[in-house]
Amino acid sequence: MKTSSTLTRGLGLREATALNMIDMVGIGPFVVLPLVIQTFGNMQFIFAWVAGAVLALLDGFIWAELGASMPAAGGSYTFLREAYGARKWGKLMSFLFIWQTMIQAPLVVASGSIGFAQYLSYIFPLTTLTQKIASGSLVLVLVALLYRKITDVGKISVLLWIGVLGTLAWFIIGGLSHFDSRIAFASSNTEWNFSWAFFLALGQGTVQTIYTYLGYYNVCHLGGEIKEPEKNIPRSIFISIAGIAVLYLLMQFAVVGVIPLSEAQHSPFIVSTLIEKIYGHTAAVFATSLILWIAFASLFAVILGYSRVPYAAAIDGNFFSVMGKVHPTKNFPHVSLLALGATAFVFSLLFRLSEVIRAILAMRILVQFIGGAIGVMVLRKRLGSEHLPYKMWLYPLPALAAIVAWLSILFSTGLNFALGGILVIAVGVVVFLARAKGKKEWPFEL
Repeated sequence: MKTSSTLTRGLGLREATALNMIDMVGIGPFVVLPLVIQTFGNMQFIFAWVAGAVLALLDGFIWAELGASMPAAGGSYTFLREAYGARKWGKLMSFLFIWQTMIQAPLVVASGSIGFAQYLSYIFPLTTLTQKIASGSLVLVLVALLYRKITDVGKISVLLWIGVLGTLAWFIIGGLSHFDSRIAFASSNTEWNFSWAFFLALGQGTVQTIYTYLGYYNVCHLGGEIKEPEKNIPRSIFISIAGIAVLYLLMQFAVVGVIPLSEAQHSPFIVSTLIEKIYGHTAAVFATSLILWIAFASLFAVILGYSRVPYAAAIDGNFFSVMGKVHPTKNFPHVSLLALGATAFVFSLLFRLSEVIRAILAMRILVQFIGGAIGVMVLRKRLGSEHLPYKMWLYPLPALAAIVAWLSILFSTGLNFALGGILVIAVGVVVFLARAKGKKEWPFEL
């Protein structure tokens, strides 16, 4: 398997975990929390956060096994290529991953920058135009900050990580210290019903919560820059998932013990509202500033990880060769970084946040997540498990359970989004076949 790289292995377990966690905790939980409460209308919304954590854990086993055995830049690109065969079906699967990544990765960045501008409007009154200017400017600042060698990026990530954990700790401690059980467990909040309607809501709610967990695999995109990857990649994945799951669940109780559910589900700045109720408006402004710090840190990690994906495809000969260029002195894929940043900048000016989450998930599930789960089983069957530096527990149950869960999430995004995701893949297949025919490559080899 190809694991060689000209990139520097300069990130240890601390930096890898920091990049994962700041990728996971962006603006997502602060925007999504009210939406999840709306879906249920009572304290059953907690189940959606638990379900998101369970799905992340199941999928984490897959990423840990693949990442430890193939620690190279590109993450899923490399995994799909090797799992399905680099000369045939793997060429198609890895191409489809790049195809959908070039659309959804900038959308992920844009969603974070748009959410950043939304929370910024709590502090500074912004018009629609000035919000777009703020979101676009954020992308440019992040690209400038990432335009440096990986060891310096690792140091910056740890600093941002400390800020993220400190901010969440303040929100959680503040909320729990003022927790009022009469607010959290009012009679209307505890009227639970486990009918089919609950499971429908669980699917829709988990669509929102899994979005806030995504990023636990960011370390795999940076596999070519991780020290002792066979150990540090699995460890960073599971530490990130467990740590963020605990923080998210504590944050839910911190909020609902202070803000009634009927109010929380309609709050555009729910954590700012939490701090305002406890400490006043000035503290809420400061808290909002910290949320902006978290969003900034998350996008920092997202852009860093995704910028390595086109690079990996380019050096493999499966994408534009210019994307494989490495900076002559700073030793990082600068063209790929600039291309991703430019596209994300345009998307941040064009799109709204409301439906981006569903579009991102619908576009990624079939190729990246289900494709990866099937791929790990294909690799096991073809090569065995003796060579694996990390083996998932209870194989193949986590992979099978993840496939079922991801299919459920796909249909829970809504018919239009699910069909849209399938359409993007179908167009990608047509483009791949046209390209292969022109180059006389598989399946049109002479």
